[in-house]
Amino acid sequence: MDQTISPIDPKSGFNPITKIFHSMRPLLHLPLEDTHFTIAEYALSRQADSLWPDAIALINSATSHQLSYSDFTKQVKSLAFYLQNVTKLSKNDTMFILCPNSIQVPVLYFSLLSLGVIVSPANPINTESEILHQFTTCHKLPKLKHRTILMDSPEFDLILTMFPATTTAQLENKKVKFCQSDLATILYSLGTTGRVKGVMLTHRNLMTVVAGYAKLERQSPPVMLYTMPLFHVVGFFSIFKSVALSETVVVMERFELKKMLRGVEEFKITHVACAPPVVVAMAKSDLVDEYDIKSLEMVACGGAPLGKDVIKAFADKFPMVDLWQVS
Repeated sequence: MDQTISPIDPKSGFNPITKIFHSMRPLLHLPLEDTHFTIAEYALSRQADSLWPDAIALINSATSHQLSYSDFTKQVKSLAFYLQNVTKLSKNDTMFILCPNSIQVPVLYFSLLSLGVIVSPANPINTESEILHQFTTCHKLPKLKHRTILMDSPEFDLILTMFPATTTAQLENKKVKFCQSDLATILYSLGTTGRVKGVMLTHRNLMTVVAGYAKLERQSPPVMLYTMPLFHVVGFFSIFKSVALSETVVVMERFELKKMLRGVEEFKITHVACAPPVVVAMAKSDLVDEYDIKSLEMVACGGAPLGKDVIKAFADKFPMVDLWQVS
């Protein structure tokens, strides 16, 4: 029996020999590193094995249009087939995306990543100079060897459904082997401390975040509302987490408190992820009294710490809602 005593401090996780702090949480259950998996395949495989494989995946808050996970998967495969065979996108190409929140954005992300295409979303309201700077931060983008695709068009809507499963099965025949260490996305900082900077993340980086939520135990799939844009790192990560856990995601093109409250009432939203200004607005606004938000169970707030006065005001107004601060 190995009697070696670990040098890692059981309270702090600090190893005085290597000078490294180790997490004290249980190890995550991740695929073996040599498994040929993209983050899209990983999340969809977990969703298919979940307790609710036929749950509603996405809801457009403005139109109430719903997309089931079955249809979501079909649209991902149809779009991937088109991008691979018509647009001729292939592994290690980079797709620069300028698009407001919509239920089509997650479909696009999953389609591109399943092909090994690097996804690089940016803020669609950026100025021309800001967008040009983002182009020049990635050496692959200026080549523009593929044409521009308009998501808000009848053509794009047709692409999502025009290729049946028997056709998209050809994707498997042309499938390229992927490494989890392959680059998956280039996300941009908000530029609060200077010009925006590109941050490169691999497929395994994304898998690690998703796996961290794997032990959540629920009686039914929650209905989520992410108030942050999907080009932002938190919104981007959250989409893959929600698919892996069979969560229903209500998508708002742009956040407004009144629209959020109406969405909670209409779609029985249970969980909201937001930044501190949303918590402040909920605690102070009289609009809250005009809507039935009894379905709301939890509000997760990140980006900056909440003040004690805000926490107390929120708890007093919503005693049945858990308020989490996340980092």
